[in-house]
Formats: sequence, C-alpha cells, structure tokens
Amino acid sequence: MTETTITHIWRWAIMTGLEVSAPILIAALVSGTLISVLLATTQIQEFTLSFVPKILAVAAAAAIFGPWMLRVLVTFSIQLLTDLPRWAP
Repeated sequence: MTETTITHIWRWAIMTGLEVSAPILIAALVSGTLISVLLATTQIQEFTLSFVPKILAVAAAAAIFGPWMLRVLVTFSIQLLTDLPRWAP
C-alpha cells in the first residue's frame, strides 16, 4: 500500500464521516440558534430550556436521516472491504 492509497482511503473515510454527521449537526445548530434567539428576545434567563428542543431536533434528524446514514455507511464499508485486496501489494 502506497502513501497515496492510504491518503485516498483516509480522505474518503473523513468525507464519508462528515457527510453522515452533517444532518444531525445542522439540526442541532439550527435548533440551538433559534432557541437562543427566542430566549434572548424574551429575556428568559433559564439555560436549561435550550436542551429539550435541541435533543428533540437531534432525535428527529436521526429518525428521518437514519436509514440514509446507515445506507451510506454500509456502502462505504462494502466498497472499502471489496477494494482492499486491490490495494494490497
């Protein structure tokens, strides 16, 4: 295995990880921002109110995008394991 091959596999794995984690991270970011703006405009000083909507948004994103995320990870794993003998010296 050459350094180029290892770099290619590493980059592919990182990009797949970013692609899979993006929907949940975006849901947490958007819900956190909206709740923070709401708390700031109403001048409520309770910081625990931001956790429940964020948890619900992340759970909803996981439920909605879960099958797609699983499909991407299974495809990545199958392709990696299938191509592994080709990369070996």
